[in-house]
Amino acid sequence: MELAVAKESSGVKVSDATFGADFKPALVHQVVTAYLAAGRAGTKAQKTRAQVRGGGKKPWRQKGTGRARAGTIRSPLWTGGGKIFAASPRDYGQKVNRKMYRGALRSILSELLRQERLVVVKDLAVPERKTKALLKQLDDLGVGHKGLIVVAERNIDLEYAANNVPYLEVADVAGLDPVSLVGAEKVVVTVDALQKIEEWLS
Repeated sequence: MELAVAKESSGVKVSDATFGADFKPALVHQVVTAYLAAGRAGTKAQKTRAQVRGGGKKPWRQKGTGRARAGTIRSPLWTGGGKIFAASPRDYGQKVNRKMYRGALRSILSELLRQERLVVVKDLAVPERKTKALLKQLDDLGVGHKGLIVVAERNIDLEYAANNVPYLEVADVAGLDPVSLVGAEKVVVTVDALQKIEEWLS
């Protein structure tokens, strides 16, 4: 299939397998959920009564004081005691193999194309890191100032220019992720990045 390139007379040829795949909502949901889960820190930690320092001595004798029996001052019922169901560091990661991950990205890109949310441009260069110049190019493309810009290699000038614009992200192909693709109103991708994505997902 051939995709139209904005402001250009000729298009760019891409494979149907990458940009003409069926949309699989269950697969996309699983991969997006796994990606978000992998970003969780999971560093919350609390101490049980065995881990809290102190409390080795029985605070008072078992009988004769009129008070409830107590074996340690580090009981979870006492201030300064351990936690009954203490949280421990954990890994929230979910297993997603390479075939599933790439299949989900193909499904997302194909759906973006069907919804006309994928815009292909020949190049997107910003002189001297000017935000104004970047916004003018986006206005000329008619894509607005919200979305995702995908380039083949990391472009520091482009990142600086987009840094002051809310809801506008810049990513290279190596840093492309399903959450950014799903959440973007428009995805602007350069021809070089498009070809690199096709090589990656084929």
